Amino acid sequence: MNNKEFNSITFGQLALEGVVFNVSNYLSIENSKGYKIIIGTDSNPQSNNGSTEYIVAVIVHRVGGGGIYFWKKIMEKKVYSLKERIYREALISLEFAHSILDEFNRFNVLDWPLEIHVDVGNKGQTREIINEVIGMVRGDGFEVKTKPQSYGASKVADRHT
Repeated sequence: MNNKEFNSITFGQLALEGVVFNVSNYLSIENSKGYKIIIGTDSNPQSNNGSTEYIVAVIVHRVGGGGIYFWKKIMEKKVYSLKERIYREALISLEFAHSILDEFNRFNVLDWPLEIHVDVGNKGQTREIINEVIGMVRGDGFEVKTKPQSYGASKVADRHT
């Protein structure tokens, strides 16, 4: 398996340790500014091979001053219904949030809030499951954002699916 499974426009391909290192450096540049750490996932069914592609992104937003992000592609050998895909996106974001928090805690890096951005909203087909997805994320202890505020999933991760 390729150890350099994350991608960054700024830093190229890197392992999770590289993500943590670069996030840590970025957070230390302007400590007086506020930061948001955001995790979002988007998916795309691949009709040509019967699989589903997921992109999970971690975004570091320096409030009022830009940001950086990293993303990882996950392929699963099944095409899910929309409802199943949305639940799977939320679960991937939660799993990634826990693994990255473990790494940040090992290095005593993260003092900023972490948000999970889910690709659901009050309009469209996902409105039927919005409360369930919000409850799942909040029940795991994270702040959750939905459309149109969930740009981590609907804009950043989406640009790589």
